[in-house]
Amino acid sequence: MVTMSDVARLAGVSKMTVSNVVNNRPGVSDPVRRRVLEAVQQSGYRLNVNARTLKAGRTGVIGLAVPGVDQPYFGVLGEHVIAAAAAKGFHVAIEQTGAAAEGEAEAISQSHRLQFDGLIISAVILDPREQAHAWADFPIVMLGERDYGQAIDHVGMNNEAGSRAATEHLIERGCTRIANVTGWSLEGVHVGSRRYRGYTEALKAAGIPVDPALVCLSGMGQETGRRAVHDLHEAGVEFDGVVAITDSVAIGVMRGLADLGMRCPEDVRVVGFDDISVCEFLTPSLTTVAPGHRWMAEKAVELIASRLEDPSRPPEDHTAPYELKVRESTR
Repeated sequence: MVTMSDVARLAGVSKMTVSNVVNNRPGVSDPVRRRVLEAVQQSGYRLNVNARTLKAGRTGVIGLAVPGVDQPYFGVLGEHVIAAAAAKGFHVAIEQTGAAAEGEAEAISQSHRLQFDGLIISAVILDPREQAHAWADFPIVMLGERDYGQAIDHVGMNNEAGSRAATEHLIERGCTRIANVTGWSLEGVHVGSRRYRGYTEALKAAGIPVDPALVCLSGMGQETGRRAVHDLHEAGVEFDGVVAITDSVAIGVMRGLADLGMRCPEDVRVVGFDDISVCEFLTPSLTTVAPGHRWMAEKAVELIASRLEDPSRPPEDHTAPYELKVRESTR
């Protein structure tokens, strides 16, 4: 087995210098760093990760638990979490919870069993105020739109402000009959209710009545967005704008408009929420609210790292900045 001492002799440096290079520590000049890395490659040396992590009491792995990896938003989020974690020396293990209480609880238990250094979880059902006593000082960051009451580290989106900005944008474009294609329910505190609140706030501020006939409880997928447009049409409800709860729903809305021979943006302007990568390449490209994916990912990883350094610090609650990306669907 090739040892660190073997690499040091091959590179003509001290064992401490080799350790500094392979652990990516500062204080080593670029020429020496290159020489050590060439010696590592030439010798076939492999860092004993298990020994290092046991000594540090950490595994170097954090978990990311999301409702479903098939949802485009969580793919974007996962990409940014992986990049942010790598910048701090972590690897990421991803699993899906199915947006079920059992799946979310299992994700936390599994993170304990596998001795992850922490867990970032997008919870739909779980309430940390009911579970925190069982988590002890295990670093957990909750993502999502629920009110966690300062019970645990939390990073969320500015849902009300983002949805309000989307609705105001349509009003500025001359829309007066704006439909809201949203989730399954408006009760409670969740992404659907919060984005609906932003929609109604914008209408009221502009002196436009909130018409229940324009509110479509559809779901979160493309087919539900398409179905919502057909339902509005079949009910004889006129509309010239749509604020969709997500980009996936907005894509379904645009498909539904095309089914009925309605043009976007000439007949109906459409705004989504999430800024998934496909939005820019649709025809027409989709105006959407970019909720700060990278900011949320970096903040969540930062909170895990700071919790590892100081397990007793008070929980923090952060809200990401957003940006309205105006594209062809509303021009």
